[in-house]
Amino acid sequence: MKSWRDQGILLNARRHGETSVIVEVFTPTMGRHAGIVRGGTSRKIAPILQPGAQLDLTWQARLEDHMGSFQVEPVRSRAAAAMQDRLALAGLNAVTGLLSFCLPEREVHAELYRQTEMLLDLLDQTGIWPLAYLRWEMALLQEMGYALDLRACAVTGKTDGLIYVSPKTGRAVTSEGAGEWSERMLPLPDVMRGEGSADDSEIAEAFKTTGYFLEMHLARDLGTRPLPEARARFVEQFSRKR
Repeated sequence: MKSWRDQGILLNARRHGETSVIVEVFTPTMGRHAGIVRGGTSRKIAPILQPGAQLDLTWQARLEDHMGSFQVEPVRSRAAAAMQDRLALAGLNAVTGLLSFCLPEREVHAELYRQTEMLLDLLDQTGIWPLAYLRWEMALLQEMGYALDLRACAVTGKTDGLIYVSPKTGRAVTSEGAGEWSERMLPLPDVMRGEGSADDSEIAEAFKTTGYFLEMHLARDLGTRPLPEARARFVEQFSRKR
């Protein structure tokens, strides 16, 4: 028998047969990992299996490449924090949806896991959560190989006056550097470089840019699958909040 034990974040759960549930979790040492929770539809276990929940996990399988089964124990639930605010709930669904969408199965991403856990633990702090989520999306892009290079203009090399991002390269560009191509550029609000006031309008602009790279680079390279709708719902909910 093969087995391991770790903590992890529940990404999703779906019914399997009469009484079991197939879950996907994200762990620091095993990455995105699926398994069966037997009895997962019971009154005792079902309330535990909510997206975003922090779980103590024990996985077992006869062979390493089998799906295997999980035994789960709750560490902390994030459902209450998410249910208190529509934006928090939409954000939680965006995070778990994107991770399930883009993470290769059983590939370790320990730093992204750390940042994800920190982000989800801020769900009840609605004043800072959108900015924290933006930082997380930028970290996700970097982890998946689509890092945005916002240090200097790709054309002139200047480090000030950076107002655009090249949709092709993900590098910062000045107005001078963009020239006649300015209409094709993506916005680079100061908040993406850790500067400025980080108000809601700037964060909304930043979501346009990160969303472009998630959809037109990451999702496209993964195949024909579109981004999870949960991400668009979160951005729409944030726009309504403003």
